[in-house]
Amino acid sequence: MERNAGPFDPPREITRLREARPVSPMLFADGHEGWLVTGYEAVRQLMADTRFSSRQDLGVLHMPYEIPDMPVITEPSPQVPGLFVAMDPPDHTRLRRKLTGAFTVKRMKMLEEHIGDIVERQLDEMARLTPTVDLVKEFALPVPSLVICELLGVPYEDRDNFQGNSAKFMAKEQSFEEKMAAYGAMTAYLAELVTRKRAEPGEDILSDLARDDDLSIEELTGIAFLLLLAGHETTANMLSLGTFALLEHPEQLAELHANPDLMPDAVEELMRYLSVADIFYRYATEDLELGGETIGKGSTVVISLLAANRDPRRFENPDTLDVHRKARGHTSFGHGIHQCLGQQLARIEMRAGFAGLLRRFPTLQLAVPADEVKLRTDMNIYGVHELPVTWTQTPR
Repeated sequence: MERNAGPFDPPREITRLREARPVSPMLFADGHEGWLVTGYEAVRQLMADTRFSSRQDLGVLHMPYEIPDMPVITEPSPQVPGLFVAMDPPDHTRLRRKLTGAFTVKRMKMLEEHIGDIVERQLDEMARLTPTVDLVKEFALPVPSLVICELLGVPYEDRDNFQGNSAKFMAKEQSFEEKMAAYGAMTAYLAELVTRKRAEPGEDILSDLARDDDLSIEELTGIAFLLLLAGHETTANMLSLGTFALLEHPEQLAELHANPDLMPDAVEELMRYLSVADIFYRYATEDLELGGETIGKGSTVVISLLAANRDPRRFENPDTLDVHRKARGHTSFGHGIHQCLGQQLARIEMRAGFAGLLRRFPTLQLAVPADEVKLRTDMNIYGVHELPVTWTQTPR
């Protein structure tokens, strides 16, 4: 839907619907009669209830928008090995358990200094450029890409390949054939990579997983696809859209300049306020009650995390960006068994990224009018395609 309430707010229709009926019937593009969930409490309840399945092989999952050339789907999709985000227990439990050691809070804390170094090196690169520069290209995308490539053991020089294919895969209006070609290219590349790691493991997460004979090459490929895609797409868009939001709220930016210790709270608030990974899907495995509505077995349910994070029943003045807010409890990392595995990594990257950017470029400003910034309304992860910025003095 068009962002008709501004670049940071939910579409007006979504806000009206949440106030009137937080669990609403919805007619899908293919004629399916499913549901849209926008209220905070209903979203949390739904995501904690595994009877709302994440599997795509149980029934037909319907899309709320049309994908060009997509064939009419009348049968459930086969389960993709390793893609644990589209699984329920016990399959989900088995695969996720293999990864929890790699993403513990303790292990992420150990990485904090190294991630800070990556941020500083990228800021050094940016400082050498003559403004105007595109913040997405020069900072927001390289930082999480460098981090996730290093963690997974993916050669960073291959980034143009996987970033180009992931962009095609995530574009809403890309034809079905082109989406599948991009997905095929990414998985072929990753299958070759994990096969090499099984033969000659290194010091990285994919090598650690490849040492586990319980995982097939197909499962390793699916896990690698998920971690690589999620590991750079979401954080990159948070860094760029978050910077845009701060530049458009100069009083909040001034608060962060005056009190850098606010950064952890500011990151949680930006996560809540922007909710770049907005839309998720579930499939009702039986007749279920949610928010006073009966959701019939076989229904596709669309969840809006952005709408939930702006629910005035949960957050006071939810449409106000407030870096002093204690926004924990937001749904931006999901909820329940599928809550984001890499959330601590994302937090560390964002804290280091925003803090470094504000410190090194204290006079950072948009180089174009705000209404000329190209929004990613055409993508499954929201953000900006480009963020032209400038600064007025030599950064410290």
